[in-house]
Amino acid sequence: MNLKEISILRLINQQIVGSNFKNPKDIVTWMGAMQAQDFNMAKWAVGIRLNNSTDKLIQSAIDKGEILRTHLLRPTWHFVSSEDIYWILQLTSQQIKNSMKSRDKILGLTDTIYKKSNTTIEKTLYGGKHLSRESLITELVKAGMAVDDNRASHLLMRAELDGIICSGKSKANKQTYALLSERVLKTKTLKRDEALAELAQRYFTSHCPATLQDFVWWSGLSVSDSKQALEMIKSKFVSETIDNQTYWFKHSFSFPKFEKDLIYFLPAFDEFIISYKNRSASLPYQNHIKTVSNNGIFRPIIVKNGQVIGIWKRIIKNDKVMLQTEYFNLPGSKVQNKVLQSFTSFAQFVNKEVKIIEGIDLNS
Repeated sequence: MNLKEISILRLINQQIVGSNFKNPKDIVTWMGAMQAQDFNMAKWAVGIRLNNSTDKLIQSAIDKGEILRTHLLRPTWHFVSSEDIYWILQLTSQQIKNSMKSRDKILGLTDTIYKKSNTTIEKTLYGGKHLSRESLITELVKAGMAVDDNRASHLLMRAELDGIICSGKSKANKQTYALLSERVLKTKTLKRDEALAELAQRYFTSHCPATLQDFVWWSGLSVSDSKQALEMIKSKFVSETIDNQTYWFKHSFSFPKFEKDLIYFLPAFDEFIISYKNRSASLPYQNHIKTVSNNGIFRPIIVKNGQVIGIWKRIIKNDKVMLQTEYFNLPGSKVQNKVLQSFTSFAQFVNKEVKIIEGIDLNS
């Protein structure tokens, strides 16, 4: 196996190629969790892994509470299935809280303050209320709490990590928070060892081929916990060492035949790139710095046969979605035409007509 084959297998196992899934919740469950830092792009990340999906379909699953958006890995925003949120939070939340202690100390955020904040938020949302970030911050201020210098973000994240709140229904195209206990009944619990094994099983099944270091990065777990998790499930996988890296993948796999020069428009922060510590299988270093900014912003990417060949940007205006592209190396007209044809899938997802405009400045 070589790096290009690794990249193609990841496309397949991540359900970007040949998905048979029919609803958003099943995709998110398969993936374990999906980074959702950019909300609209995250909906496309789910949508591209479903056949004939729409933004409306993904949003409906969010509004119904079938998939939820919260902080539970690394930490950053992730989509997670309603059936998985409790046991994953129980497994990962303390690690995240520990990683934030130094910043909490600088901001003067103590356990007493977090307890008061959680109580205020819980009282405010009780009874099925779904409120915006701004509304919750207003209530925190009324309760005499400081919300400046990014304290508000810490207070809200802590409420998520403590299992108090999660994403609510969208209102007037704005995201909201709601009480997790009112959105999802707590039915599935796992012992810590079981949860470690389950998270590793999900990751290595849906993201393979992948390394232990990839799992450590994706999960945010300690190296020792990650090693324990892999040890418990590795009998279900096989490994191969390539360029001094040990990759784990399923016992049986094959490279299905698919159309040559298959093009995909993947969103910002997509799992295909961000979920691996080492991204060289799809993205050589010289192009990595064009794809990921110095401050860690992952741009939307154009993928051809598993390789990132450029970045893209969409601008939605009225009934049109405008496409900007920037290639690392300008492909031939045949590939460019396929790129434009492929973009229609995104246009259909957002229910807009396509308009092509000038390229992107990679340095912007």
